[in-house]
Amino acid sequence: MHQSFALFALLFSCSWSALAQNVAMTGSMGNKALLVIDGGVPKAVSAGQTHQGVKVLSVSSDQAVVEIAGKREQIRLGGLPVNVGAAGVGSGGSKIVLTSGQGGHFLTQGSINGKAVEFMVDTGATFVSMSAASAKRLGIDYEKGQPGRSSTANGVVQSYLVRLQKIRIQDVELFDIEASVSMGSMPHVLL
Repeated sequence: MHQSFALFALLFSCSWSALAQNVAMTGSMGNKALLVIDGGVPKAVSAGQTHQGVKVLSVSSDQAVVEIAGKREQIRLGGLPVNVGAAGVGSGGSKIVLTSGQGGHFLTQGSINGKAVEFMVDTGATFVSMSAASAKRLGIDYEKGQPGRSSTANGVVQSYLVRLQKIRIQDVELFDIEASVSMGSMPHVLL
């Protein structure tokens, strides 16, 4: 419980470089890359153009090369957002700013043990929580975890307490985190 609260507190309370920007590529159209910058609205940007401080250097059907403040990064179509422009900031990032989406939910892309997931912030969750289907896709052998029962919005379900090697959201990485794998259906991993 304390690690989950610490994870939530860490994600929303620390600070990081104002120069850093998170850039994701969601599509391409000829020499234009469809970019999402800092979780904003997708924008088609041509090679040679700059949008919100992100200069597109080149575009192919499945990747783009961008530059911020002299730092170049390759962004893959559909890949995790790349943090560009934060000198000296690697796995030590410490602040994530999320805006609410449809229905007032806070959703963000990230990874568990290096595999992409979509997280939904749940301030009432005791642990990072996911469905058995998500755990299988992520290669988590949840049945070796500690069996138990979890109370969910849909009632009480069988669950397993496991440990995740690594969780990453934008520039923030946390290691050895407790998580609950539920036999119920869940469209997102709850954070």
